[in-house]
Amino acid sequence: MEADGGGRGGSRPGGCGCKGVRSCLLCEAAACTAPPPQKSANFVYCPLTSFAVGEQQSEFAGWAFPFPGVVLLEDFVSAEEEHRMVELMDQDAWKPSQSGRRKQDYGPKVNFKKRKLKAGGFSGLPSFSQEIVARMRLYSVLRDFSPVEQCNLDYGPERGSAIDPHWDDWWLWGEHLVSLNLLSATVLSMSCDSEDSLQLFPACLQQSKQMHCSESLDHSPDHQPHKGLKRNTTKQEMDGSFPTRTVPSQKVTVAVHLPQRSLVVLYGPARYKWKHAIYRNHIKSRRICVTFRELSTEFSPGGEQEELGKKLLETALTFQGTPV
Repeated sequence: MEADGGGRGGSRPGGCGCKGVRSCLLCEAAACTAPPPQKSANFVYCPLTSFAVGEQQSEFAGWAFPFPGVVLLEDFVSAEEEHRMVELMDQDAWKPSQSGRRKQDYGPKVNFKKRKLKAGGFSGLPSFSQEIVARMRLYSVLRDFSPVEQCNLDYGPERGSAIDPHWDDWWLWGEHLVSLNLLSATVLSMSCDSEDSLQLFPACLQQSKQMHCSESLDHSPDHQPHKGLKRNTTKQEMDGSFPTRTVPSQKVTVAVHLPQRSLVVLYGPARYKWKHAIYRNHIKSRRICVTFRELSTEFSPGGEQEELGKKLLETALTFQGTPV
């Protein structure tokens, strides 16, 4: 979900991993350049109803629209598990990365521009992730999820850590992007470059659904929070007499609030239509993002590179890996 991007080149200060148009506080101070703009969200995602709801101080207050493709599972790991995972990560080196981040990679070496990959020193996902992956599969949205790559990203406000709006690669990585948010809360900002328009509905419809969902929500495994919930349909919904409004997709930014120790899954429209970002102003203290990725159909059974995908997956799921 949160990965590294391309480069502009040029001299950068020590400890800075930025390339191209990317920047952090270190290289901005050295070059006396202005920080990148911080985009504000005008909608907030509601995990109970899968609606994006207009911010109270925005022009979209009182409006909402369906925002499918996001599953948010709070308290996915305990405080003790979080502490142990970070302790184990910190025993290995963190490498400087783009935009003030530091990283640890467990996965194949990839050249996305040339569409080439090789196992390199890849020896599998780390041992501490085995139980986490097993727990993911208890939920219906991740029942068949088999991660082939894990990327740990360390964010710190002292470095101005961030990641620009982007899509994760579609050639190698499959539909589900899964991230575990550790050490501090943050905001995942979703934006869309499409020239399509979104249809907005009165927020009262979303609020009605939220009330019902609060009474009906089952937090046990093998349950998708936004699936299978029923409520009474209002007369206005039946005859379509409620007002609507259209807005260009490019004018919309949706904030998905990620609590500490939560797991977020992006798939479908949230994976392929909407870009995701973490802005600098949403990093208040140290934050570690652990992102898991699955293989695309090209590397899955029946795909052109099925055999290579099989070998990579077998290696990944030994859970004996060290950072490459």
